[in-house]
Amino acid sequence: QAMRRKRGPVIEAVLSLLLVLLCLSISVFETCASVENTAEDTSSTAAKENESPVREKKDWSKLLDENADWGTFYDPKKIFCGKFDCYKILGFDYETFHKKTPDKKDITQSYRKLSRMWHPDKSKKKGAKERFVAINKAYEVLTTKETRDEYDYFRDRPDEYFHKYGSNVIYDYAPKSDAVMVVIFLVALLSLVSYYVKRMQWQRVADHITKSALDGLGLREGGSTESISIRKKAQQIQAEREEAKLKLETNGVDSKKKSAGKKGAAKLSGKEKKKQQQDDLRAIIVDLVNEIHDFGGGFRKPTFKDLFVYHLLMFPWNLLKAVSWHTRFFIRRKLGKQHSEAEVEYLTKNAVGLLWDSADQEEREEMKKSELWIDENLISWKEDQAASNLSAGNQKRYRRWKKKEGSKLD
Repeated sequence: QAMRRKRGPVIEAVLSLLLVLLCLSISVFETCASVENTAEDTSSTAAKENESPVREKKDWSKLLDENADWGTFYDPKKIFCGKFDCYKILGFDYETFHKKTPDKKDITQSYRKLSRMWHPDKSKKKGAKERFVAINKAYEVLTTKETRDEYDYFRDRPDEYFHKYGSNVIYDYAPKSDAVMVVIFLVALLSLVSYYVKRMQWQRVADHITKSALDGLGLREGGSTESISIRKKAQQIQAEREEAKLKLETNGVDSKKKSAGKKGAAKLSGKEKKKQQQDDLRAIIVDLVNEIHDFGGGFRKPTFKDLFVYHLLMFPWNLLKAVSWHTRFFIRRKLGKQHSEAEVEYLTKNAVGLLWDSADQEEREEMKKSELWIDENLISWKEDQAASNLSAGNQKRYRRWKKKEGSKLD
């Protein structure tokens, strides 16, 4: 008990000392906390002082200008604000965000102010409706966290925008043409071309026949039966005209005019007279050639049936006719029936080709009788055609040789 009595005051002293130290620690902690709060208040006040000038310095008069700078942005697919900067539309400058980044409250205040300024019912300025729509779009982008984060991310990364939204974003397609008008234009163009080509084909043959007839070329010299016939007919017409003119002069018709003509007109030399006759003959030949609409072989003057649009419209009907004809032909062959007149003509045309078009009616009948769709008959007929271009003596020798040998012409 004595020992306990001696330790009591010591314990009480230690406890008192600990209590004093605890009180001192609490007071020091409170002092530090108050200092930190004071520093935070001071910094927040300073920040507010720094921020307040940014809001006060916004020049709303510039934003009311229809030519206000809205900046640029790579957004060809118009996911955000198109080619304009969403921040600039609402009056914020992205370059000064290190000083103050606008929060949702700032964006909302700017949106309300600008939407009132550019509302189509209140603003009479040009383009107010388009600007009002752009302001709404910018507000929608910047007040949605996901959209704003994506917008900020793509600002300096146009390649990422390209990869996300596809390669077609770099193209700006022209308005679509009317397909019907394009088809009509092409059909009309092709019809004109087909008409012109057909006309030039006919003209080329006409020029050749005219030249051959005027120069008096024979079959061996490059002329044709048609050019020879036209020359003879033209000479006959020329002779009849000269005869009528001579008869008019000899009968003494209009003697006064005749005597006056003799006084004023100079006598033509032989060379000049020949040239005049040649010019008259040329004019007659040209008139006679122009009267021929079809030279055969597909060389004819063009009509509406040669237009591309006509062939296009008639194609279904022609196809149906061809299928029907070949079907009947196949059935008749299977039944063992003789060839009809139409079948004989079709087979002969296929065998001789373009020579069918250039042949006259008598020659065509001869071709059909020869049954040229049979190979042996066609070979013999081609030999005869080649021999017809030989001289008279060579033709006789060929006929004698063929009668004796009965083989192909070398």
